[in-house]
Amino acid sequence: MNEFDTVQLISLFGFLVLAGSALAGQRLNWKKGLVMALTWAGIFVMVFLFISLVAG
Repeated sequence: MNEFDTVQLISLFGFLVLAGSALAGQRLNWKKGLVMALTWAGIFVMVFLFISLVAG
């Protein structure tokens, strides 16, 4: 692990904190928050699969 990996990990953690605080600010209940998180995860998985099929 070099200094660039450390910077990437710190920035990733900061981005996750920002995203979490934005979701907390919406005052969603657990069920709606979980549905939203799964929806976004599905979108990212579909984009990843599409790009891997096109690039492969």
